[in-house]
Amino acid sequence: MSEEQNKPSDATVEPTEATAETANTAAANGAEAGSPEDRVAKLEAEVASLKDQLLRAMAETENTRRRAQRDREDASKFAVSSFAKELVSVADNLRRALDAVPAEGREQDEMLKGLAVGVEATERQLFAAFDRAGIKKLDPAGEPFDPNFHQVMFEIENTGKAAGTVVQVLQPGYTIHGRLLREAMVGVAKGGDAGGQHVDTKA
Repeated sequence: MSEEQNKPSDATVEPTEATAETANTAAANGAEAGSPEDRVAKLEAEVASLKDQLLRAMAETENTRRRAQRDREDASKFAVSSFAKELVSVADNLRRALDAVPAEGREQDEMLKGLAVGVEATERQLFAAFDRAGIKKLDPAGEPFDPNFHQVMFEIENTGKAAGTVVQVLQPGYTIHGRLLREAMVGVAKGGDAGGQHVDTKA
C-alpha cells in the first residue's frame, strides 16, 4: 500500500472552530425559543400584564376626571360666598326696618304702611334669590345648640328649657349649599350639658 493511500481524505477532517460556533449558536437559539407551549404561556403573561396596566390607567383617568368635575362644581357653588356674606347683611337690615315699624303705625299711616309693604316685597325677592343660589337661613330658636352652626353669646337661667336649648336668636345664621356661611348668634338655656356637651359661652 502506498503512502498516499494511508493519508486521510479531506472528507473526514475534524469540524473547524467556525463550524462548532455555528452549532452552539443554533442550539442556544433553540433552547431560547423553547416549546410552542412555553411561547404561548409567555405571550399570555405579557397580554395579562398589559391588560392590567391598561385597566389601572383607565381607572386613574376616570378618577382624575371625577376630581376635576367635583372641583368645577365646588367652584361654581361657592365662588359667590364672599358676595353672599354681604347680601345677608342687607337681609338683616331689611328685617330690622320692618321690625321698627309698629303695627299701629301701619294702620294709622298709609304712607308708612306702603313703605313697609315695599320693604316686605324686597325681602321676599331677596330670599327667593337666596333660595335659587342655595343660601338657607338658620333661625334655630327652640333647637339644641350646635357648635358647628351657632355662636353662644350668653346663657339664660330659669327658662324651663333643657340646658343648651337655643332660647333667643340675636342674629340668624346662613348656609350655602350646606356649608356654613355665617354662624347664628344665640342665647341658650343655662344648666351645664346640652346633649352631653358643655355649652361654652366663649365659643
